[in-house]
Amino acid sequence: MPWDKIPSPGSLAQVACILEVSCRKPGNVHPGRSFSDTNYLDFILSAAAIAPALDLAPTRPLGETVLDAVRAMREVVGRNTHLGIILLLAPLCSIPEKTLLTSGAQAGRKNLKRSIEQALSGLTRRDCELVYEAIRLAAPGGLGETDRGDVREAPDGSLLEMMALAGERDLVARQYTNGFENILEEGVPALASALSARRSLEEAVVLCHLHFLARHGDSLILRKCGNALSVEAARRAQEVLDSRWPQGDCPESTLRAFDDWLRADGNRRNPGTSADLTTASLFLAMAGGIIQLPLISGMGR
Repeated sequence: MPWDKIPSPGSLAQVACILEVSCRKPGNVHPGRSFSDTNYLDFILSAAAIAPALDLAPTRPLGETVLDAVRAMREVVGRNTHLGIILLLAPLCSIPEKTLLTSGAQAGRKNLKRSIEQALSGLTRRDCELVYEAIRLAAPGGLGETDRGDVREAPDGSLLEMMALAGERDLVARQYTNGFENILEEGVPALASALSARRSLEEAVVLCHLHFLARHGDSLILRKCGNALSVEAARRAQEVLDSRWPQGDCPESTLRAFDDWLRADGNRRNPGTSADLTTASLFLAMAGGIIQLPLISGMGR
């Protein structure tokens, strides 16, 4: 059944994080695959750790929410598992519950986009200082240097202004400047379309992830491996979609080959940004009733 009332933003965020990492997405950590320094349990523990900070998002500045969530993550697992997810979920968790509950319909998504843009328009330089501190604490992979907006230096503008500088090279940052458009207009509809076609929840999550990869490449791959490999990841993701996974003539072998390619070179080709956007899409799809409780409990059947 659809939600009559969201349990709490942090609880909903925790479930979204667990669903995302529990699905066998190519190139990412899941119950059957680990990285050398990160495993499935790290992501589960992090999801629980960040929930209390996200519960407070409606009542305090976004920078405080982000920094507290990253601190909690680091205290529990000692590494970065959820920075991108935190940056995406913190604004969403601050949105009024009534707006989230109606976000499943097209009109509801328009209202949600307006609410998100209103929330982001009030971000300050202090929010940016705290977010920069959180990013330094998380120490994400492939973090380079820039002439302006470098997180190792004090910001010279609001968080929204600094996200605008990073938006061309980072899809998480771009959500701050486009009102979460890619999540609202691509991710949530991708989940809804797959479920309407009677795909399992796990298949819907993988298809959403593949959509982001095929359409945009991946910002984490771009930072760590360069543009050519990000473009190649997009091409291979589209190849899987073109194979009509999971119903084509040889869909599993196509997906498996893509998974193997992403995991080559010590998992440096990890499509982590696509996973972050998938998690935010799951959060909104659950809040809006597109993903319902019986479907979650029956995942994988």
